[in-house]
Amino acid sequence: MSSAAAKGKAPANGDASTLPYELPWVEKYRPQILDDIVGNSDTIERLKVIAKDGNCPHIIISGMPGIGKTTSIHCLAHQLLGDAYKEGVLELNASDERGIDVVRNKIKAFAQKKVTLPPGRHKIVILDEADRHVNALLRVGQRVLYGLSMTAGAQQALRRTMEIYANTTRFALACNMSNKIIEPIQSRCAILRYAKLRDQEILKRLLEICELEQVQYNNEGLEALIFTAEGDMRQAINNLQSTWSGFGFVSADNVFKVCDQPHPITVQAMIRACLKSDIDGAMDKLNELWDQGYSAVDIVVTIFRVVKTFDEIPEYTKIEYIKEIGWTHMRILEGVGTLIQLGGLMARLCKMNMKPELYRV
Repeated sequence: MSSAAAKGKAPANGDASTLPYELPWVEKYRPQILDDIVGNSDTIERLKVIAKDGNCPHIIISGMPGIGKTTSIHCLAHQLLGDAYKEGVLELNASDERGIDVVRNKIKAFAQKKVTLPPGRHKIVILDEADRHVNALLRVGQRVLYGLSMTAGAQQALRRTMEIYANTTRFALACNMSNKIIEPIQSRCAILRYAKLRDQEILKRLLEICELEQVQYNNEGLEALIFTAEGDMRQAINNLQSTWSGFGFVSADNVFKVCDQPHPITVQAMIRACLKSDIDGAMDKLNELWDQGYSAVDIVVTIFRVVKTFDEIPEYTKIEYIKEIGWTHMRILEGVGTLIQLGGLMARLCKMNMKPELYRV
């Protein structure tokens, strides 16, 4: 075996059939133009107008992960800058240092750099995940140091940089929550909000990829992909590729094995037992999930997602169930993620369907 093949690199003759790896489908099928982006059609239309006119303002795009925020910015930059894209775009994401020195040095140096662009166009600085907090807290003596994806000091420095270099450079920020961006930066930007993708939009894209990759699937498998994705296109495509690569067929059971989430069929059986006030049956299903190693938060979140779309539950009962599930979820997040806590939830759900006179001692 050649050294190039051993390291996983393409051979010099470029024969694709001998490549030892495959490009992730989420990158292989990433949209290159705004017309190819799925969902949020009203917001995409606004970006198309900007791409056509060429006068791009500073932009903040906010929304859930995996719905096309960063892709939209890259597509807009491609359509604005054309062949000058590589020279005219600076991207910083969460893996890069995002402190005040980066704003003062790297971003400022890029803004000052002379680049040949199409007439009337500007250089673009893309700041991905501009709001995201690093969850870890580092305790040093009596102090607590919070890591920020983009620190407050860096944001303060950025506001002045945006003003000084407004003639040559535009800033595009992608974030999950726009309120984590300081007000002075928000007031300088056009804020675009992306909604969660609908099931039909995800299904359409999955079917396109299945046809192009000749993936074998059944309808239950696609429904499982949509269920586990929760409106996240990136998650849906990654799960599709993982299931196809691992099992060679996309079925519901295979999807849930790959995603390692509690199976909704088991959760539905648990809910049916609660509707019949069968605490033993409900606890049997709960113990089955617990013995498979699922955490309390995985189980309670799946219970919620099943209950809110479960047609067998009357509307008034569904409201009470969701209220109890919400209280249990809060307690689990506070640290009480025990089997007893979940068992208490099962008991309360069963009790709602029992006649009051049965409670008398």
